[in-house]
Amino acid sequence: MNSDLVGPLKALLKTGKRIVLVPHKNPDGDAIGSCLGLQRFLEAHNHTTHVISPNDFPEFLKWMPGAESVINFEKNRGKAEKLLRAADLVFTLDFNALNRTGSMEEVLGKTTCPFVMVDHHQSPQDYAEVTYSDAQMSSTCEMVYHLIDGLGAAGEIDTQIATCLYTGILTDTGSFKYQGTTPTTMRVAAELMEHGAPHTQIHRHIYDTNRVERLQLLGCALQNLVILQPYRTAYITLTQEDLNRHNFQKGDTEGFVNYALSLKDVVLAAIFIENKEEGIIKISLRSQGDFSVNDLARSHFSGGGHINAAGGRSEESLKATTARFESLLPLYKKQLSQ
Repeated sequence: MNSDLVGPLKALLKTGKRIVLVPHKNPDGDAIGSCLGLQRFLEAHNHTTHVISPNDFPEFLKWMPGAESVINFEKNRGKAEKLLRAADLVFTLDFNALNRTGSMEEVLGKTTCPFVMVDHHQSPQDYAEVTYSDAQMSSTCEMVYHLIDGLGAAGEIDTQIATCLYTGILTDTGSFKYQGTTPTTMRVAAELMEHGAPHTQIHRHIYDTNRVERLQLLGCALQNLVILQPYRTAYITLTQEDLNRHNFQKGDTEGFVNYALSLKDVVLAAIFIENKEEGIIKISLRSQGDFSVNDLARSHFSGGGHINAAGGRSEESLKATTARFESLLPLYKKQLSQ
């Protein structure tokens, strides 16, 4: 953590505060893990804390220490707004633009207390009093470890904090295989294991506990796989009917896009998921090497993320969205061919 940030952060945390921690909408392992890990650390330092999630998070993350206390903004808006009005400090974790919180954006925009941002995505907005932003980091959970260490308290990390932070690092690095995994990431993971993170159990919770319906949905997704060899691209589509037929639950499609990316010679992969309730097509993009899906998502699909992992959305139909995606590929053919 940048030493210039330590002083301002220590000043904000000098006395006991009422603190709210917020992940992005549709939170993943890194978002929930960073919130829960930091929450437990702050609670140990005499702060009163609440995690408010914009909406629900996947069942396969609900075993995490403290997960049962997370407040769902969509279901408990009155309680959430009351806590935000009373807050002395708000931490936003794993996102850097308030619109990433969906319907919480308006409420957060009216919140008058200071904000602290901890995030590893590109192009942060300027809304926080303390902005800890580093796009080179593997995950926000790794950043929370460095934040705690920067405050001189790494020795205070207990098994529960370690478990939460290890979970976020594991998921956001794809089990340590993504390009953003550095030697420092591995050292942090080792430190968390030494502090009690049960790595085998965490891996099983995340990757080896499946519902039959999820595996059947994966089969459906693979049946819908489209390969565009001239552009070294593959994509998957899932209609609302596909989701309904397989009793879709939040988080079921996590990692599906990586099956398209695993194909030999594929550089760019995408999954397009229809959401009739929100009237959008949710898009996840992945890439190999130097091809930036962050640029692709920002330029064409109202999204963003990292060089090799990004997301976006479309308000067109599923058919029109995939047609537009295919029409863009000639613009990137040279990059995809390298």
